[in-house]
Amino acid sequence: MKTYVLVFASVFLAELGDKTQLATLTFAATPGVSRLGVFLAAAAALVTSTLIAVLIGEKLGEWIAPHHLTRGAGLLFVAIGVWMLIGRG
Repeated sequence: MKTYVLVFASVFLAELGDKTQLATLTFAATPGVSRLGVFLAAAAALVTSTLIAVLIGEKLGEWIAPHHLTRGAGLLFVAIGVWMLIGRG
């Protein structure tokens, strides 16, 4: 259960204020648009992208040790952050 709570918290916090959430907010603010439709479309997109990540993660986990994947993902996350900071300067 601890792992699932950690996954939920990590994804929830990572999604707060990101471009996906801001785009969804913009669509929901559009007059005449169904808020339920926006919610369902955004939720389906997140579920689909998560499914892809899980399937790829499962396959990568067969070839690469989990601690290497964790470190690699962390380094990639930091590298993207640095790239965004430098590229925006």
